[in-house]
Amino acid sequence: MYLLDFVMVLFGLLFLLLGVLIGVAYLTLLERKVLGYIQIRKGPNKVGLIGVLQPFSDAIKLFSKEQTYPNFSNYFSYYFSPVMSFLLSLMIWVLIPYYLNLISFKLGILFFLCCTSMGVYTVMVAGWSSNSNYALLGGLRAVAQTISYEVSLALILMSSIIMIMSFNLVKFGIYQDVVWIFFFMFPLSLCWMSSSLAETNRTPFDFAEGESELVSGFNVEYSSGGFALIFLAEYSSILFMSLLYSLIYLGGYQLSFLFYFKLLFISFLFIWVRGTLPRYRYDKLMYLAWSSYLPISLNFFIIFLWGVSVFFFKKILN
Repeated sequence: MYLLDFVMVLFGLLFLLLGVLIGVAYLTLLERKVLGYIQIRKGPNKVGLIGVLQPFSDAIKLFSKEQTYPNFSNYFSYYFSPVMSFLLSLMIWVLIPYYLNLISFKLGILFFLCCTSMGVYTVMVAGWSSNSNYALLGGLRAVAQTISYEVSLALILMSSIIMIMSFNLVKFGIYQDVVWIFFFMFPLSLCWMSSSLAETNRTPFDFAEGESELVSGFNVEYSSGGFALIFLAEYSSILFMSLLYSLIYLGGYQLSFLFYFKLLFISFLFIWVRGTLPRYRYDKLMYLAWSSYLPISLNFFIIFLWGVSVFFFKKILN
């Protein structure tokens, strides 16, 4: 019996992995199409019907190209950091609160914070092991950037956790039956959205790969498979952050068309921002994270904590 359950869980995870990879493939196509129309051009439209097979042809091209290694690179770290980056971005997907016989996390949000904190090490190691000045600068920027916004990111999450008193992502759906948390935490949800952009190294916070000054940054020495894995990890993270935003702020997980529309809309916002906003100056992100997001998230955290404390004291007294 237990063996059958285990096999079913493995099959479920395999299908989940397959779904994520197909989702990532078509997210890249959506991005190229949207950016094309923003820049008044067509985007991919040759391979298959209106370019629908373009992601697969890109994948075949990237993985069949010759892999190059810089002579003075630290080979082991250089080779495995993109693999670890990709694995970490896929590991987070087991957090989705399925209604099926899959893995269920009571401490899902803590697992999410652990995996996202680990993600920056892969960028740092990729930059350092390339033994290139540009790549190293990109890696150092990624570390400094992470330290800046992850403090406020965790505090924003803590405010949401205090609202429902659980780390379990399933509970977010139950507690948002009547009204979305988005309306309770309007400023915080916007702070979370822009922090998600920084978390996934996206414009206007893509300092780790600032082409204008770092010639593509931490991944400048990567080609073929290594570059493809870094690329897949980034887009998998975008898709997951969109899903997490829908889970926490926009009504929780439902097996409905509306849920997937919300997920697609948040993913579209990531692309829209890339097509319209210029890159921030590096010190301005630091200022924004420490002088704006941290005080806002701390104040909200204290307010929610005070509200929950008053509620429990009244319950005890009654």
